[in-house]
Amino acid sequence: MSETLPAAVPGAEEHPSLALVNSASELPGGKRYDELDGPDDAADWLRAHDLIASDTVLHEYCRGRLADLRADLRDLFTAHTTGDVPTTAAVQALNRALTCAPGALLLQFDPESGFTRSANHPVTQVVEHVMAVIADDAASLLSGDQASVLASCEADGCQRFFLRTHARRQWCSTRCGDRVRAARAYARKRTLHSA
Repeated sequence: MSETLPAAVPGAEEHPSLALVNSASELPGGKRYDELDGPDDAADWLRAHDLIASDTVLHEYCRGRLADLRADLRDLFTAHTTGDVPTTAAVQALNRALTCAPGALLLQFDPESGFTRSANHPVTQVVEHVMAVIADDAASLLSGDQASVLASCEADGCQRFFLRTHARRQWCSTRCGDRVRAARAYARKRTLHSA
């Protein structure tokens, strides 16, 4: 990705679901970014958030599933912050992600070491595990103590979510706050000159 990505929002380091929802958005000027743009980008994003091993390779199918989960989480976060009803499909998708992760360690046999158990799963199951971790985080965030501080940025054109660090916080970043304040100052100046 060549464009400069915006800084992480408050809460994104602690909540992979918040980081995932904000991994695609629009920048000022109408440019879009998507940190899951291709399988390699998706793997880099997952590695950066310590969700997969460094040698894990993702396929387009896996990237698509993560992007679909991101869309469903965006629906749930939007419904929560606006007070609307989330779509049934988004709730069901989150619940499917919560329950589809392989939980059992597989039994292996090696003539030298005997029976052992390990989480040796195909890539699709690794992604299902990651999706379950992210879905669990989202469910906890939406239903837990921090649900009341989950907010959407109030800057025009910004589609990012964040955790309010204080009650009056309205923007996901200083950058968005500065844009809003500059737009207000420009509007006041235009009003004064046109009067």
